Amino acid sequence: QVQLVESGGGLVQPGGSLRLSCAASGSILSTYDMAWYRQTPGKQREVVAAISSGGLTNYADSWKGRFTISRDNAKNTVYLQMNSLKPGDTGVYYCNSPYGVAAGYWGQGTQVTVSS
Repeated sequence: QVQLVESGGGLVQPGGSLRLSCAASGSILSTYDMAWYRQTPGKQREVVAAISSGGLTNYADSWKGRFTISRDNAKNTVYLQMNSLKPGDTGVYYCNSPYGVAAGYWGQGTQVTVSS
């Protein structure tokens, strides 16, 4: 069973940066396409960024140019570098694979709060 643990969130001022990590256990992360999602109260999770098993990336417009998704297969980890953070970026960030999304499995996520 694949387990994904998100970390790296916290409270940051507007314009600041965070790096989120998504560590996998139970499987080899390099096998999977991965994505970061954001959820705010009362809303569905939305895709922030995605990275294929081959390293191709894609970003939602709201985060394009400020966020960078990457992966370190040796560490079995996916990252989200978040720069120039805005209050509107606030939310709980999750990582997942298409398989996890299809199964309805989500980890605990990591809270990102952007506030002065």
